[in-house]
Amino acid sequence: MCAKLLILESPGKVKKVQEILGSGWKVAASVGHVRDLPVKEMGVTAPDFKPQYIPTDRGKEVLSRLAALVKNAEAVYLATDPDREGEAIAWHLQDALKLKDAKRVTYSEITDSAIKEALSAPRAIDMHLVAAQEGRRALDRLCGYMVSGPLSNAAGEKLSAGRVQSPAVRLVVEREREIKSFQSTTHYTVEATFESVDNITDGWKAAWQVEKWLACQEGKLPRSASEGAATAAPSERECLTGSEADRYMVDKGIAEKVAALRAFEIVDCKETENASAPPAPFTTSSLQQAASNALKFTPKQTMQLAQKLYEGGHITYMRTDSPNLSKEAVQALRAFCEGKGWPVVDKPRTWKSKEGAQEAHEAIRPTHVEIEEAGETADEKALYRLIRLRSLASQLADALYAVRILQLKAAVDGKTVLFEAKGRTLLAPGWKMLTQQDATVDAEADSDTQEPDNPVPAMKPGSVATALTGTVLTKKTKPAARFTEASLVRELEKRGIGRPSTYAAILDTIMSRGYVKTDKRNLVPTPLGETVVDALRCKFSFADYEFTRSMEQALDDIAEGKAEYRAVVAKAHAQLEAELQTFAKASGKACPKCGKPMVHRVKKPGKDGKGGYDFWGCTGWPECKEAL
Repeated sequence: MCAKLLILESPGKVKKVQEILGSGWKVAASVGHVRDLPVKEMGVTAPDFKPQYIPTDRGKEVLSRLAALVKNAEAVYLATDPDREGEAIAWHLQDALKLKDAKRVTYSEITDSAIKEALSAPRAIDMHLVAAQEGRRALDRLCGYMVSGPLSNAAGEKLSAGRVQSPAVRLVVEREREIKSFQSTTHYTVEATFESVDNITDGWKAAWQVEKWLACQEGKLPRSASEGAATAAPSERECLTGSEADRYMVDKGIAEKVAALRAFEIVDCKETENASAPPAPFTTSSLQQAASNALKFTPKQTMQLAQKLYEGGHITYMRTDSPNLSKEAVQALRAFCEGKGWPVVDKPRTWKSKEGAQEAHEAIRPTHVEIEEAGETADEKALYRLIRLRSLASQLADALYAVRILQLKAAVDGKTVLFEAKGRTLLAPGWKMLTQQDATVDAEADSDTQEPDNPVPAMKPGSVATALTGTVLTKKTKPAARFTEASLVRELEKRGIGRPSTYAAILDTIMSRGYVKTDKRNLVPTPLGETVVDALRCKFSFADYEFTRSMEQALDDIAEGKAEYRAVVAKAHAQLEAELQTFAKASGKACPKCGKPMVHRVKKPGKDGKGGYDFWGCTGWPECKEAL
């Protein structure tokens, strides 16, 4: 026997971990999965749905190499990634290498202390996590193999179905159709610019409160100050139609009258303070969104760069849905900030996780916060900087603003017109001394960055303000924006479709299969993508958002030991079979013997003219061997 053997996933980690452990240890990599379901058959069959695993082409060589190392090792430690996928890889290694006393260890950062602490407390492989990963793989395989053939037959072209990819394509298709069917409404508002008061520079502005005017016309507000609660006659709203009347001013003539107003009475002057709290440290989802918005990285690029930073020991594990940091990390961040003289929040911050979050690992953060720059490439360094500043900002004080709001009124045709002027002044930058905004949100959509400089004066109620100008602003209602990769990830997370480790793969799959394309960073469905959605929708439950969400919850239940693998997969399989039979009957491709879908099987003859075939075969094979 010789050194202890530590097997991890990525070859990129080997050198770093070997340096930490030193002599007496041999560190090797599995290079990810070493076994998988067979490529040319489903590999998961009823009634037990036990997966049929075979070594991958790369896995054969890896297993042979690891087997030689195992023979000479005094102990074997399996240190694959700390998530379901990593747990499954550890089990595959244990099973394939016939390890009788393998020790499972996990750590969320590649640092001396984290790795040695993990090695001091090894555990057994968590078979609940393994079963959850197998459940995801089995369900994906069932949907893909059972549905893609009948779907292609019915559509007359090669299509593929995916348990989570299809709902993602559906989101993009439905958003595009919503945009195309949208009818824009032209509407108007008014902006008034006022003269200087108390040494305030000319140019402070107030906006017409159109919604209050429209509510007034409905009788919900007084027509004028003297008329109290008197209501407007129906004729006063003849210029408005339908639901537009409730939201928009569509009569330009009224807007022009309002813009002509010059004398306004001050109704109210409120002085308040507004606090803006920092965003939470990054989860996988929010990191992908922020990197897309701030750095223009795709989710796939972001995860590849984060993997390199993790392997280099610069950041903690990058697949997580928890926005909270460990107690030790928070203490380190706060101590660093205090050492810099930065304003640290009184009580360490915590955040509420999203519904369904697994929270197996803390949020993504730098392993050594004092290191300002890390990474080999410019992109890695940029991503590290984004992660580090977000982590530091999370423990700083709120940004504090002094806010002044003036309510003004005048009258048009005897009816009250209300304006509002809002201005704010930064009193204390707090966390914004490090980063101005939450990069998870597009800057254009971040209302916190949209507040204009508006030096609103302090004025007493009853006093008069004189407008220098009044401008009619013509606006048009806009449909919802197309998804970007960042906003689609946010929507998938919101709907519970997929999990942190799958978002980048989902986007990569739907684009590589030609169902979705990018147009100036926006996602647009292709005709093929629309065909897939139309063929699946209302026919297969896995294309429904709520079903997909509930299936993710079922997989979480397996991971927590609350549900059993076979029961979850069998239920989904039975539902899928029933839906396939209904689909087959509707498309005219049902087996005459058992009712299951028929698949068109075609193989071109070889050069010798032999080996070809062309027939319809029952998907119930081998139980049903009907062929046409």
